[in-house]
Amino acid sequence: MARAFLFVLDSFGIGGAPDAPGYGDDGSDTLGHIAEFCAAGAGDRKGLRQGPLVLPNMSALGLLTAAKLATGRLPAGMPIPDRVFGLHGAASEVSHGKDTPSGHWEIAGTPVMFDWGYFPAGEEAFPATLVEAICREANLPGILGNCHASGTEVIARFGEEHIRTGKPICYTSSDSVFQIAAHETHFGLERLLSLCQIVRKLLDPLNIGRVIARPFIGETVHSFERTGNRRDYSVLPPEPTLLDRLIDQGRKVHAVGKIADIFAHQGVTRMIKANGNAALMDATLKTIDEAADGDLVFTNFVDFDMLYGHRRDVPGYAAALEAFDRRLPEVHRKLKPGDMVLMTADHGCDPTWRGTDHTRERVPIMCFGPGIRSRNIGLRSTYADIGETIAAHLGITPGRHGRSFL
Repeated sequence: MARAFLFVLDSFGIGGAPDAPGYGDDGSDTLGHIAEFCAAGAGDRKGLRQGPLVLPNMSALGLLTAAKLATGRLPAGMPIPDRVFGLHGAASEVSHGKDTPSGHWEIAGTPVMFDWGYFPAGEEAFPATLVEAICREANLPGILGNCHASGTEVIARFGEEHIRTGKPICYTSSDSVFQIAAHETHFGLERLLSLCQIVRKLLDPLNIGRVIARPFIGETVHSFERTGNRRDYSVLPPEPTLLDRLIDQGRKVHAVGKIADIFAHQGVTRMIKANGNAALMDATLKTIDEAADGDLVFTNFVDFDMLYGHRRDVPGYAAALEAFDRRLPEVHRKLKPGDMVLMTADHGCDPTWRGTDHTRERVPIMCFGPGIRSRNIGLRSTYADIGETIAAHLGITPGRHGRSFL
């Protein structure tokens, strides 16, 4: 029996989404613009990296071909491999929205065909009735923020006042999300998680996709730092996903990183937490050793999005991609006959784009393993083809959306 390993490089879009203009993202291209900046020397940072973007392993797995399929051009300055191995192509998203649940659920064979609820930009993002209900239910003296903001910026603005007053920092973005930042010790981590659960229930009628706990430490604006105890509280997917179908067939789903949170802990056999891409890769390699025949190991590598995309950090994003690429041979050495690795992304987050939000882009598909022949699978019309390919590989009944490219 086969095994499957699904890696989502969070926000690693490759441009070219046909509906990008409708999201204000026409021309966004996470990979293409990082490569362009690096080729021009704008991706250099002393002590971190320099020169053109070099991803030899992903390039050999078809990344550059995928990028050309998506946009019609090769990324600037990246060396072209002599040979390409495995299945490779690009996929467009059909789900509404450009956030994490929409992308991951569609990858798992369940597109989001409804509209999420959002909070408007302006002086106050959250309606007064909602704020009053949160303060009443959670016994809070009030909230800070109440705006669209990036996480690090809003903590810098309100962190010291939060410690002084005990008011949590509440903010949102262009995604369907309500984020709450609070100090791990002054406010308390468990209190923050309890607050998020209260807010989750209050937001269900508004169809908000996620409530995210953003704990931090430090005593002043110069020492504030977010910790690895982030927690996402998501709504349930609208119908059974690939994960549910696998469990129904007696298989196991090993969720590494924030995967379990994204799927509201539904369809998950085992949850493995780790903080940061290096630790996530370590945990994934260990889980590959432990996975049985018929199992799925599903990992989200969050740093690309959280640390570099949203913060518009081109050198940081480039260095993180190169570090990830260097570790792919470790994955290859773990594979047994019948194994399949499938790498993709859930949306874009172009670090050269205006604002700090996600960008609507196509995503790469790179699929390899013993016995998988090299083939260009072209442009796929939905991310759901990824989930259906895993379903076919693991020998379970096909779902209603998408088509296997095996």
